[in-house]
Amino acid sequence: MEAVTPPTPPAPGPAGTPASPVPASRIPLVRLTALVFVGGAVGTSARALLEQAFAPEAPAWPWVTFAINLAGSFVLGVLLHVLARAGQDTGWRRDVRVGCGTGILGGFTTYSTFVLEVDRLLRDGQAAVGLLYAVVSVVAGIALAVLGVRAATQVRRPRRVGPGDRDDRDDRDDRGDRVGRVTA
Repeated sequence: MEAVTPPTPPAPGPAGTPASPVPASRIPLVRLTALVFVGGAVGTSARALLEQAFAPEAPAWPWVTFAINLAGSFVLGVLLHVLARAGQDTGWRRDVRVGCGTGILGGFTTYSTFVLEVDRLLRDGQAAVGLLYAVVSVVAGIALAVLGVRAATQVRRPRRVGPGDRDDRDDRDDRGDRVGRVTA
């Protein structure tokens, strides 16, 4: 029979403080999960309030869900492009992507309600409206995500200028075209 060795207690933290009960490798997962949870609660609450305030008469085109999903697609395109331009998906950028993108926008937009609404339209004898709603929602959602990315490319990223560095943006007009600089 093999002897069972009891688990080794965690090593004490800095200056003799007790170690965290959560292993260091799992702390980022816990933080990211919390960001998704809080963001999802915010996004879902906003969507629920809008759907309650502007509830459509059935059977009709589900305008509220349609607008929510399209707005979310556009904002997600902007967000992801801005974050990608800012650097690698680490640190604060990952936190923003997960908290805002997955959490808030994931809770705000809703594929499940979209599918239920398509099903309701089909069952209520509105097959043409249901199919049109499904196709237009997906195509327009992709188009608006692309437009969001394009809109984000038009936003100029602020440049950090240190002492002794020359800021080339001074040589550009409002449209970004180079203009001559008069020097004495």
